[in-house]
Amino acid sequence: MPIRVLLADNHSLVRQGLKALLEREGFLVVAEASDGQEALRQAPEVRADVAILDISMPILNGLDAAREIQKCSPKTKIILLTRHDEDQYVTEALRAGVKAYVLKSQAANDLVHAIQQVSRGGVYLSPSISHTVVEAYLSKTELPADPLTSRERQVLQLVGEGKSTKDIASLLGISVKTAESHRARLMRKLDIHETASLVRYAIRRGLVQA
Repeated sequence: MPIRVLLADNHSLVRQGLKALLEREGFLVVAEASDGQEALRQAPEVRADVAILDISMPILNGLDAAREIQKCSPKTKIILLTRHDEDQYVTEALRAGVKAYVLKSQAANDLVHAIQQVSRGGVYLSPSISHTVVEAYLSKTELPADPLTSRERQVLQLVGEGKSTKDIASLLGISVKTAESHRARLMRKLDIHETASLVRYAIRRGLVQA
């Protein structure tokens, strides 16, 4: 039985290229998503064995989508597809339970190996970033604990994308008052008191693209 794959990337041309590559190798692409929220909704419905998530997706980024998918579809193995090779991203991804970290520049060569590896219960890292992770662990580099909850990170990402409080409430299926409360709480936690600074923080965290 072929491995069932969920493919999530907000660029349709990238999805088409990856889908063609995977199907040529005998994998079954059972669903496609253009943002993290859509991927989160589809993963348990299509019973994906593997979810390939672009880290930089609108509404819900790949890293937070990975965390949430593991809650609602624990058998789905997560592969993160990204252009970031900095150790903070790699380490945070592994701490979030991601099973493979593949650089977009090497996806054509690495993705098939990554799927095979995680399907056997292993972990896969694109070769050019492996040394970064090893060095981080050997030096006992510890990332500071994230002060924000998953919902607050979602709100932060949407603020960074220029969404209004009303838009955020609609996208997340919550009341405007609740959205305002999340926004006020995250600003208090981060000691940030204006939207422009909040956007800059979201960009530094990699939640949105500059």
